[in-house]
Amino acid sequence: MKVGIIGSGGREHALCDSLKKSKKVKKIYCFPGNAGTKQIAENIEIDLSNFENLKNFTIDKKIDFLIVGPERPLVDGIVDYLEKYNIKVFGPNKFSSQLEGSKIFTKKLCQNFNIPTAKFGIFFNVEDAEKFLKKCKYPIVIKADGLAAGKGVYISETNHQAKIAIKEIFNGKFGEAKQLLIEEFLNGEEMSFFIISDGKNYKQFGTAQDHKRVLEGDKGKNTGGMGAYSPSRLENKNLNKKIIDKIIEPTLRALKEGNSTFKGFLYAGLMITKGEPFLIEYNVRMGDPECQTLLPKLKTDFGLLIKACIEENLKNTSIEWHNDKSLCIVMCSKGYPDKYKNNVELNLNNLKLGKSEFLFHAGTKLIDGKTYSNGGRVLNIVVRSNFFKSARDKALSLLTKLNWENGFYRKDIGHKVVDQ
Repeated sequence: MKVGIIGSGGREHALCDSLKKSKKVKKIYCFPGNAGTKQIAENIEIDLSNFENLKNFTIDKKIDFLIVGPERPLVDGIVDYLEKYNIKVFGPNKFSSQLEGSKIFTKKLCQNFNIPTAKFGIFFNVEDAEKFLKKCKYPIVIKADGLAAGKGVYISETNHQAKIAIKEIFNGKFGEAKQLLIEEFLNGEEMSFFIISDGKNYKQFGTAQDHKRVLEGDKGKNTGGMGAYSPSRLENKNLNKKIIDKIIEPTLRALKEGNSTFKGFLYAGLMITKGEPFLIEYNVRMGDPECQTLLPKLKTDFGLLIKACIEENLKNTSIEWHNDKSLCIVMCSKGYPDKYKNNVELNLNNLKLGKSEFLFHAGTKLIDGKTYSNGGRVLNIVVRSNFFKSARDKALSLLTKLNWENGFYRKDIGHKVVDQ
C-alpha cells in the first residue's frame, strides 16, 4: 500500500513511524513532513490549504489512502473535497469536525443530548460578556469559539483577568471572533479518552494525560502540549463505561441525527469530578503529544487497522496493546509559547535509543543533511517502561545527552503518577 500523511508535527512523525512497521505499507508520503519523517517517508511540499494540488498528487501517485493529522484541514472540509474524487481518507467530514472547530457547536450538542459538561453562556460582544461576569464565581473559564492551537482557553481567577481575556478574544487574538464561551470552572482531574471509528463501529483507543502549561507544576501559559503519559491513572472499567454511555455514544448519536457519521480518531478531553466524567472539549484527530505517547504501545498492525476503518471493517479487527506505560517529554525552543528563534542547529548524534525509546521530530527541518529547529515544539522523547518513574528518568537522561542550548523542557511530566 501507498499511504499519505497530512501534517508536519510530532504526531505525524509518530503516525509515519507506526505505518513504517506495517507489513502492507510499502511507501509513505508526508505533506509536508519534517526532518524526522524525511528519514522514513517522502516529504512533499504542498500548501495544505490547496486541496486541488493534494488531490492531483494523490491521484497521480496512486496513493491508497490519506491520514489527516492536524485539525485545520479537517475543519476546512478536506475529507469532503477528496471523497468527491473517490480518494480514501481517514478523518471526519466537515460537519463532524465542528466538534473541534466550534466549541459552541459542541456545547449546544451537549445541551441537546444531555451530555455532562460545565454550565456555560454564549456571548456575542464585550459588553454582554462583561455584564455576565458580575454574576460569576471565580475562577471561571473563557474560551475562543474556533481553533486556537490549544491556546484559546483562559482560566481567570479575577474579574480583571476575565475582562482582559474577553477583550483579547474579541480583538482577534485567535482569529476573527463573533462569539465566545464563558463556563464554570470544574474541579477535578483531567483525562484524555480516545476512540477510533470507521463510521459504523468504534473501539476504544487508549487513555492519556497531557500537560498543557508551559511551566513546572502546571503553571504559566497554555501551550500545544509539553508532554504526556499513558495510560491515565484514572482509567478503570467502571469509569470507561460511564464515558462511553454518557459522552461518546450520545455524541455519535447526535451526529447521526445530523445525517453525519464519524470516521477517524475522536479524542474527548474530560474532567473527572468525584468519579463522574464531564466533557471539556472534543478533538477530531489524534492529540499531540498524546499520539506520540499512545502509538508506541500499539501491538496491532497500524496500517491494517486504518485500512479496516476506511473499508468500514473495524468490527472484525482486534486492537492489542503492550501492557506497560509510556511517557513523552517535549523539547521546546526557548521563548515558546511566545517569541522564539528558528533555524538553530540540533546535534542528534549523541542520542542512542534503546528498544523502548523513541525520538519523534516536531518543529524540525533538514538542510544539507543537518537538522535545524523550525517551530516552538521541536522534539519529543518517548520512553516505554513498566513504571512511569523509570520512563521519565530515562527520557530526562536522553534529553540531557541531547544538550541543546536553545531548548527547554519540563522535568516534572507525569508528576501525579510519578511523585506519589
